[in-house]
Amino acid sequence: MTGPSRRAVLGAGIGAVAASLGGCSGNSGPVRRLRLATGPEGGPYNAFGKALALAVGASDLPLEIIPVSTAASVNNLRSLDEGSAELALAMADAAEDAVLGRESFTGPVAVTALARVYVNYTHLAVPADGPVRAVTDLAGRPVAAGATGSGVRVVAQRVLRAAGPAAPADERPLDLAASVAALREGSVDALFWSGGVPTPALSALAAERPLRFLPLDAYVAPLRARHAPVYTAVTLPAGVYGLDEPVGTIGVGNYLLARTDVEEHVVRDLLRVVFDQWRDLLREVTAGARLEPRFAISTGRVPLHPGAAAYYRSVYG
Repeated sequence: MTGPSRRAVLGAGIGAVAASLGGCSGNSGPVRRLRLATGPEGGPYNAFGKALALAVGASDLPLEIIPVSTAASVNNLRSLDEGSAELALAMADAAEDAVLGRESFTGPVAVTALARVYVNYTHLAVPADGPVRAVTDLAGRPVAAGATGSGVRVVAQRVLRAAGPAAPADERPLDLAASVAALREGSVDALFWSGGVPTPALSALAAERPLRFLPLDAYVAPLRARHAPVYTAVTLPAGVYGLDEPVGTIGVGNYLLARTDVEEHVVRDLLRVVFDQWRDLLREVTAGARLEPRFAISTGRVPLHPGAAAYYRSVYG
């Protein structure tokens, strides 16, 4: 965050908040329409986007959210940069790459964070009766590694590079639906996915045929050291996908993002809806998640939008 530190901004007093809230739109004025770049149909980003559009539509705000289906994180960040979307969802690693102008981005993208909304769990699924028991076993094998332009692909490629198999895996750029179909029919030996737990498409596949989920928590430290501290150790709990025991894996936050030119009062209004309705917004995305301000401001190298900072000041007091 440029200028004052995030702690200083969020530690400002209520008096500053009252002044900043004086420009709130209330329910007057023309309707502000914001395009929200989400993800593929049937995916968690798309579900979140549609739920947010409904929640905003049910409010009395002069605001409309228009969800747009995309390939997800990387494409969404490019949409913000190009101006074809005002809001977007993206994984934290891709968002930091965009802000820093590295990896998939040729230069820095002027993007701001509204909230860290929930954590994605990295899934690496293989047939339970197959020969693959570790990432290094994927050498030379076909792997569904996420659609081009998705955040799944970013984390999948980083895990595969960190594992350093004797020969590179045969990475197939497939979205979730195509990945599930490919694993079902045996045209790939493994499937990467990054999303909520449980992911319905994987639950359905696990009900058809037993799956093994490979532990990935050993790669958290190498990924943090090489790329960014956005990676954390999380656990796929016993019981989901038919797992007898928990499986350690990699967690990556998901950010709700905005272009810098979205008005501050619009961001404040939008965040009020997000925090009032977070249970409904996350119900179809990931089980057991909570959205709390102290969690939501953890957006790493991605600066908070000034309207978001004003909203969180009002929450903290």
